Amino acid sequence: MAKVLCVLYDDPIDGYPSSYARDDLPALEYYPGGQSLPTPGAVDFTPGHLLGSVSGELGLRRFLEERGHTLVVTSDKDADGAGNSVFDRELADADVVISQPFWPAYLTAERIARAPRLKLAITAGIGSDHVDLEAAIAHGVTVAEVTYCNSISVAEHVVMMTLSLVRDYLPAHRRVLEGGWNIADCVSRSYDLEGMHVGTVAAGRIGLAVLRRLAPFDVHLHYTDRHRLPREIERQLNLTFHPTAADMVPACDVVTINAPLHPETENLFDDKLIATMKRGAYLINTARAKICDRDAVVRALESGQLAGYAGDVWFPQPAGPEHPWRTMPHHGMTPHISGSSLSAQARYAAGTREILEAWLDDKPIRDEYLIVHDRRLAGTGAHSYSTRA
Repeated sequence: MAKVLCVLYDDPIDGYPSSYARDDLPALEYYPGGQSLPTPGAVDFTPGHLLGSVSGELGLRRFLEERGHTLVVTSDKDADGAGNSVFDRELADADVVISQPFWPAYLTAERIARAPRLKLAITAGIGSDHVDLEAAIAHGVTVAEVTYCNSISVAEHVVMMTLSLVRDYLPAHRRVLEGGWNIADCVSRSYDLEGMHVGTVAAGRIGLAVLRRLAPFDVHLHYTDRHRLPREIERQLNLTFHPTAADMVPACDVVTINAPLHPETENLFDDKLIATMKRGAYLINTARAKICDRDAVVRALESGQLAGYAGDVWFPQPAGPEHPWRTMPHHGMTPHISGSSLSAQARYAAGTREILEAWLDDKPIRDEYLIVHDRRLAGTGAHSYSTRA
């Protein structure tokens, strides 16, 4: 029998949003060829409730315990790596670890070495950079994530952040809360998005969804990616392709980062690259915090090189109260929530269940989900990843 260790974020302080529960969750995103993700009905849950929090347990407890397996759920992941967390104690004899990008249990090489039974690491969401992929390959650990489960959720968040920065919405809203009404102050940094040049670093599932959603705003769209999009899509959206981020960012008023974190993207947006952007440009990052140099972003906002930075990702996560992104000027930061809407939770919980079922029944895990398998990068899900080797 297997021991499944699941690390999820804490329950809400104010209780569950049961009065807003929905039973008409939208259709799932589809893979090329029409194959869909599992439906929300594949897990035990009440629509609208928080499957992604500790008490929600991703809807897995009954499924696992009826089969005789053990499920341990905790939020205590000891982000400082001191080894005193529930996660560290339970990891020693765990067969499966489930974690989330929003509340990552960092599976470092040291932790993997201390888990001799570990065979499967599942990301309940998209983005497995919290797992040391080289160590997973060396120890024969399969790494899988629920590809496509929250791509649209994140894309919507990017559009929201873009409009919030360009229109300077957050300071105006704050002025209302404080009882003010000075219109001149509220509009002194507010512009129309129409006519601006907007570019995405990476045009995969999320990046392309962002481009499609921004096209109706009559903006000039740019993108850079390892893989050029089909010419038909470029013509349809009137896209301008750039071979590299360095080629693209000088042309853009708004840059959104939708790339995975790997050695080629780590610290990509440093002082040097940011200095090539238009003065007063906006930068949105819902991908991974380490794609941006933390202090370079702060310096650019303080100098006016960047007019605004909106991010949904931090390092480490959760970020401490002293993190400079909490207090830097002209920011629109959120905790890592873009891919964890109630709709997305139903999808990534269902995908996690499907991966577990396949592994427990000794059946192939869907190729789209695989990142590492058989001691190598594997599956279509791995095309965005690389190792340092």
